[in-house]
Amino acid sequence: MKRNYQAITQLKNAPMALAIVLAVLLITVACGGSSSQVTDPGYQNPAKAPTGETGSTRDIVKDLSGTIEIDGSSTVFPISEAAAEEFGLLSGGNVRILVGISGTGGGFKKFCSGETDIANASRPIKAQEVVACAENGIQFIELPVAIDGLSVTVNPENNFVSCITLDELNIMWSPDAEGRIKKWDQVRPGWPSTTLSLYGPGADSGTFDYFTEVVNGESQSSRGDFIASENDNVLVQGISGDRDALGYFGYSYYIENQDKLKLVGVDAGQGCVLPTPETIADGTYAPFARPLFMYVNAEAALQTHVRAFVRYFLGEEGAALVREVGYIAFPTETAKLSENRVNSSSTGTLFGGETPKSGPVHQILEAYP
Repeated sequence: MKRNYQAITQLKNAPMALAIVLAVLLITVACGGSSSQVTDPGYQNPAKAPTGETGSTRDIVKDLSGTIEIDGSSTVFPISEAAAEEFGLLSGGNVRILVGISGTGGGFKKFCSGETDIANASRPIKAQEVVACAENGIQFIELPVAIDGLSVTVNPENNFVSCITLDELNIMWSPDAEGRIKKWDQVRPGWPSTTLSLYGPGADSGTFDYFTEVVNGESQSSRGDFIASENDNVLVQGISGDRDALGYFGYSYYIENQDKLKLVGVDAGQGCVLPTPETIADGTYAPFARPLFMYVNAEAALQTHVRAFVRYFLGEEGAALVREVGYIAFPTETAKLSENRVNSSSTGTLFGGETPKSGPVHQILEAYP
């Protein structure tokens, strides 16, 4: 039975197959350590098992048991929640997967202290987080899992904003705007002289880090007088109930609430572009198209039920769930490169830390298996 994961997300947390052209999706990435090779050659991958009465995915997974603790990004949450729901059903309820939301930063705090098995992240791991993990003896496997298009939205009753420039977003959100930019006409002459209400993720959010770096030139650099929440559903509710509002969050949250929100195009100097599966995938929705990540505790990944879940997440079933909740799945070839990192327990960061590597996700994974 097909489940409505968008509805599940809202209920549990209220407090698209495309060929992806990644050559233009340039991101800053890094190698934070050497790769250790720990293999389990006798393991049979349930996500790749032949279907049928014998040896099917369901037959293999139903014999697994255990608990998996996941926390972190609210942007990645809908995918993890959907995968956890389906994998739990395949196991007959014997694998219990708990998925929380504390923001990317909050998720890394728990992960690097050994409280969780997996951290969801809407940005790469930071250098200080790599250090925190190392100090606690936590090695991790870093996996790109999907592509998102960070989306700017306003209230549906807003009839004057259909496109906004990066400069105008900077006028709204820069630290200098605090207590000074209070009305829409201060951002663009001709817009009404009405109150400007801003909604955004909190400081522990990877989406906040990404947005502030793109818009204000420095991660965590932002005005402080806006309505913040680590739970994107709270932001959706705020914007949908405030006719003067503007806010931002992951594309999935717009898709599941598009009847309550108005999507705003972004002009980064090449004309106005709306986020769509096509513009996010081919990179034209720059600079707000970005990869999403999962970080897996390397020791936990040696447990059969954890490794089975991660491979399920990276497989065809997981890609279908990525599309179903509103994000963009990586091509099969890229997903296989991620799976290779799981198979060999390749630890350390390629996409964060002190010395980020730049380039398309596929090329980086291929160059540093």
